[in-house]
Amino acid sequence: MKFMIVGKASPETEAGELPSQELVDNMHAYNESLAKAGVLLAGEGLYPSSQGAQIAYSGGKASVIDGPFAEAKELIAGFWLIQVKSREEAIEWALRVPVPPGHDGIGLDVWRVFDASDVPDDSMPAEEREREEALRERLGVDQPDA
Repeated sequence: MKFMIVGKASPETEAGELPSQELVDNMHAYNESLAKAGVLLAGEGLYPSSQGAQIAYSGGKASVIDGPFAEAKELIAGFWLIQVKSREEAIEWALRVPVPPGHDGIGLDVWRVFDASDVPDDSMPAEEREREEALRERLGVDQPDA
């Protein structure tokens, strides 16, 4: 099972402030422990929303809304993509994320990633499944366990 651990933004991340060296070191150690356990697929920090954009749809047309966006607590500052055996294991890993001092009330989200292997074999045409597997192979993405 794949899960995404989503780190929420804070006023500091939205201001573009760099974390302390201690937090950077703690994050590196955390990332190393994920990698050493063989569960880390990806993990990145994000720039503030001022450097982002949102796409909104209305009447079948798309419009671009440039950042920054309000409510830092509703934004994300980074993520980890992990592959583990259960939701409980994903939560265990999320509980180990180093939390900077003074970030009470700012939390993490843990979301299961929907995967083609979650679709029963008989509900996805064979051609579609083959196309999905070929794309994953080209991208170097691990094939999900069947």
